[in-house]
Order: sequence, then C-alpha cells, then structure tokens
Amino acid sequence: MEDIKVNEERIPRNFITDIIDEDLKEGRVTNIATRFPPEPNGYLHIGHAKSICLNFGLARDYNGTCNLRFDDTNPVKEDLEYIRSIERDVKWLGFNWSGEVRHSSDYFDRLYGYALELINKGLAYVDELSPEEIREYRGTLKEPGKDSPYRYRSVEENLALFEKMKNGGFGEGKACLRAKIDMASPFICMRDPVIYRVRFASHALTGDKWCIYPMYDFTHCISDAIEGITHSICTLEFQDNRRLYDWVLDHISIEARPHQYEMSRLNLEYSLTSKRKLNLLVEKGVVDGWDDPRLTTISGLRRRGYTPASIREFCRRIGVTKQENTVEMSALETCVRDDLNAKAPRALAVLHPIKLVIDNFGEEGVTVDRVTVPNHPEKEDLGSRELSLSKELFIDTADFREQANKQYKRLKLGYEVRLRHAYIVKAVSCEKDENGNVTCVHVEAIPNSIGTDVEGHKPKGVIHWVNANDCYRGQVCLYGRLFKVPNPGAEEDFLACVDENSKEIIKDAALESSLKNAKVGDSFQFEREGYFCVESKDFVEGAPVFNLTVALRDNKKTQA
Repeated sequence: MEDIKVNEERIPRNFITDIIDEDLKEGRVTNIATRFPPEPNGYLHIGHAKSICLNFGLARDYNGTCNLRFDDTNPVKEDLEYIRSIERDVKWLGFNWSGEVRHSSDYFDRLYGYALELINKGLAYVDELSPEEIREYRGTLKEPGKDSPYRYRSVEENLALFEKMKNGGFGEGKACLRAKIDMASPFICMRDPVIYRVRFASHALTGDKWCIYPMYDFTHCISDAIEGITHSICTLEFQDNRRLYDWVLDHISIEARPHQYEMSRLNLEYSLTSKRKLNLLVEKGVVDGWDDPRLTTISGLRRRGYTPASIREFCRRIGVTKQENTVEMSALETCVRDDLNAKAPRALAVLHPIKLVIDNFGEEGVTVDRVTVPNHPEKEDLGSRELSLSKELFIDTADFREQANKQYKRLKLGYEVRLRHAYIVKAVSCEKDENGNVTCVHVEAIPNSIGTDVEGHKPKGVIHWVNANDCYRGQVCLYGRLFKVPNPGAEEDFLACVDENSKEIIKDAALESSLKNAKVGDSFQFEREGYFCVESKDFVEGAPVFNLTVALRDNKKTQA
C-alpha cells in the first residue's frame, strides 16, 4: 500500500471542514470520529471512493479516527466475497480504519434492547398490515397517511407480539415493528417507519440466532452513537432521513449524540453507481464480473490500471458540496493520465503490425543493431534499456500510406520519417496481399542518422517500431466506454445503451521484448498509443496481457 502525502492531499476546505472547525472551536467535540459504512451487497464504485477519501481524509487531517463498519442488516443480500473486496479496496486506496472492522450485527443485542425501550415508552408497535397495505396507508407527498388499525395496541400486547416475532411466530411480511411518530408528517420517512422486519435467513456472522432484523435507519444512528462518531456524513438522498436519525436518538437512553451531514453524491458521465444495475450487468454477462475494466467499480479501475493516487486526486479535485452535478469522465481520466505521465516508464508497442524492411541494413553507416534509450524522458532514476535493431522491423499499419496529403506526418512513399530512437528512413516500395492490403514496406535508412540530424534530411514525423526478430507477440485489450450515452442510469432500458464495441482484443500485438517480463502492478506508456497496465486476472508469468488504462489524449477510446 502506498503512503499518502498528507500535506499534498489534505482535503480542500468545504462546508464540512467549516462545521468541524466550528465544533472544535466551540468545544462541542474534542476528537473527530468518522465512519465508512458500506452495505456488503456488491463491490465498491467510484462514488464510494469519494466517501472513503472524505471520511478517512477528515480523520487523517484532524488526527481523528475513522471506522469501517459493514451495514449487514439484510442477510439475504450480503456475501463474504463483497466484505473482502471492500476491505481490499479501502486498503488499496491508501487508508486504514481505526481498530477492528465493525459490523452493525455486532450491536444486534443492543438494538433489540432499544427497540424494547421504544415499545415500553409507547413509541413503537407491532403492525400486521401487509407491506402493500403499509405503502397504501402511508399516503403520498400530497396526502397524509392514515393510522394502522394496529397502532393503538397496549405496551404489553406489543411486547408479547414482538417476542413472538423474535421467536419465529410470524411469517415474512406478516408482521413488523414500526416507530410511532406521525402519520400526517410532511416527511414520509416520519410516517411510522418500519424499524424491524422478519427475515428467515442465516446471517454470515450471527448465524440463525435472529429471524428479525433491524432496518437501516434504525440501526445506523444507534451504531454511530455506540461508536462515538461525531460527524456522520452521507449523501443528499438521506437529508429527510436526518429527522428520523435524530428522533431515534432523542427517544432512547443513549448518551452520545452524533450528527448527520449530507453532501452531493458523485455522478460521473458514462457510468453507473447503482449496485442493483451493476449487479444486473454482472448477472447477465454483459461485463466480465464486478472488476470488469469498463466499470467504474474500484476493482474495475484497479484492473484497468488506475492508481490509488489518481483516484484520491480526482476526489480531491471534485470537492465536497451540497450541489448536485455531473462530472465529466475526462476529469477522472486526466487525473490518471497526469499521475502515470510522471512515473510510468516508456515502451514501444505496435498494436496493428506490418513489416518494415530496411533494405540497406548492414551497409556502411547502417550497422548499429542496438540503441540505449531512457525509460522516462524526465526521470533519470528510472534508468535506461537497450533496444535491438535488425533488417526487419514492425511498424503500425496506420503509420504508412502509399500517398497522403501534407497533413500526414508519417511514412509515405518517397518521403522520410524518423524511427523513434533510431534511423531516419525513406519509403521506397511496398508489398500487398491479394486484397490490396499493405503487408510490408521497404525503406532505405539514412546512414549515421541515429540520434543526430543529417544535412539535407529533415523528416517531419516520428513513428514507433519494434524489432520483428526480437519482440514479444502478446495480447492487448483496448477498452472504450461501456455506454453510448452520458447518463445511462436515466434511460428506461440502460442495458440497451451498452456499446457492444467497448472492448477490442488484439491477440498478436508486437511489443518490445522487455515487456515479456512485466509483472502485475506494472504500468507503461506505450509511446504514441497510451498508458497500459499488466492484466491482473489470470496472469501468466512470461506471457503478460496488457490493458489500456487511458489514451495519451482525451478521446472516445477512453472508458466510462
């Protein structure tokens, strides 16, 4: 895990840091405590990265603590695979949580006790309306709800019925525990919300001890209080729920009083941040699992070659506000491009190779068969490497035309270009297959032109190459945007927006020989092509596959 440079990555000032500063100044809190509370029902995505960077960043900047707490109140949707992936993603981003990993289920006994306290205070009741009837009774934004016929049961009756729920005496959907608040409240979340429901499902941590499980809105605020969280940060869709958050804490015997604050969620172009929709993509086989490099899940971005530093920098740049907006994908791509440009070693790779033959190779002035080149033009500490030359090279198909206009700066018949780090060459002829496609270009090298200008020769372009007799023929995956529209989540059928051409596999690219030894975690700038990383899934020693992380410039071949 890489170290975070605190001074460089300190969270920019925002309304939450203003609140914290005021709380510390006024003595309302002395130590800052935050938490990151994911539900283990899927992999984390870029929106979670924003929350991670904020919550752990605040703890770092204020010398406080940040807990990792799994909201494991729904055993039907939870999976140990998701738990492990979340822990891995948080650490990969460069953060560590305070103490042990926590779970809402750690507090099930205490939560049950607080539910009994509300019943004893006449503030909760067992309702036997069906889920459909509860929705009907709740009313609408324009019409108040109406009381359930079970709302006025006695404390003793509610205690007995809640015990019956706990002992499995009711089927799923046949009874629930509701807070008794106000069915005429203008806020629907306050119209006697359900705080416990029946679920006959084994829990990953508590097994079959419980068949009743608390709801998120009841669990979350109490868990925050138990852990001594001072600033509970969530997204704007929970703004109305803050009233329920405070109501629960106001009516149970718990001393700590955390406060909830809401920020805008991250909306990123050409991507989805709905776990339900992401799961559908996985289940239907539209993508290659939750870590498909076309997804903006954290594991997908990692497999794609994004760095922790680039994601943290992206989250720092977009900031924290209450204003909903949509961030352009180019903002994320710029961050990884900037990061990799500074530290990724360079390499030569020909993705769509055709042969180039230097007809005069070996003649006077054209005998150099090895050149030493820097691994990075500005980083001497990254060292250098040796490239081999021979009579036969590979160049990219797009780098040769028999005829072209003046704007074409690459190789064309009768004209010269420089081979990157090597000779100036002039195209003299070409060979074609039966379909008229060029398969081989014949050139003559200008003698003694490696690394120096030659009088009378001023090539207008530089092209890359690899030695045809000493290269690694490997697989390269080019990833484009998974969706054809900027906001797929708003479409009636988001699956219809999937771009079937968003993944291109090049099975026989010609790569410089050193790349054969690349390892998982390595990233390179393939000169004139883009930034690429070693595919981490099903890695084979000596036969790495390379994934496109991002193009050298913003274009449609970079992903969402």
